[in-house]
Amino acid sequence: QVQLVESGGGLVQAGGSLRLSCTASGRDFSNYSMGWFRQTPGKEREFVARISRSTGDTSYAYSVKGRFTISRDGAKNTGYLQMDSLKPEDTAVYYCAADPSVITPWSKYWGQGTQVTVSS
Repeated sequence: QVQLVESGGGLVQAGGSLRLSCTASGRDFSNYSMGWFRQTPGKEREFVARISRSTGDTSYAYSVKGRFTISRDGAKNTGYLQMDSLKPEDTAVYYCAADPSVITPWSKYWGQGTQVTVSS
């Protein structure tokens, strides 16, 4: 089992920055790919970014590419999502995911989510 806890969400003005953290416990996080999704009321969970466990390759949703950066620190068992140039449409609950394989909406482990609100 892997337990994931997100932190770092909050209220920020448009154009500002936030850094989300996802701290894992229970297993060696380096054996898992990790990623971030987000969800707003009434909508399906949306892919944001992911980073491969094996190669460290990253991929991003088109809507955040160039503004968000995903990374991980194996020594701290923690993953990060640096969010810059935030827009009101980035407002959502952000969820961290981990999986021994590829990150998808059906990934095995999920955190409880952290709210990000971007004001205009």
